[in-house]
Amino acid sequence: MEIISTSSLNEARKQIQKLKKENKLVIVRAQDTEFNRKILENKDVSVLLSPEIHNRKNKLKERDSGLNEILCRIAAKNNIKIGINIEEIKKAEGKEKAIILARLMQNIMLCKKTKAEIKILNCKEKDKREVFSLLLTLGASTSQAKKAIE
Repeated sequence: MEIISTSSLNEARKQIQKLKKENKLVIVRAQDTEFNRKILENKDVSVLLSPEIHNRKNKLKERDSGLNEILCRIAAKNNIKIGINIEEIKKAEGKEKAIILARLMQNIMLCKKTKAEIKILNCKEKDKREVFSLLLTLGASTSQAKKAIE
């Protein structure tokens, strides 16, 4: 599993084409909102990974979860899954972990509303039940959580 984690759009497009030719799963790490939109408009991408993990500040009355309703609708239309990396959430501690979980909760709600799919990455077989419970706790529907851990 190779993850494209460049912030350059042209470089990302080149790597997407290369992986597509090799018939591999195309996973792109989320960057800023403009980058995410361009990536979601590319039908060759399979997963947009961890939009909730970034260093941008939340606005006064709005949480910056890396996604919005428009991005989720584009993802649903182009059949691109929103990826959640469980290992990154486990590594986070204290306030940082709380912020990531709050953003994740908002992203799950947006995905549920727009029917965009969620995909869990780096989940071991023995942890699937715990991850399923975590998703339910964060507001995912049962069917949404089941699809996410498959």
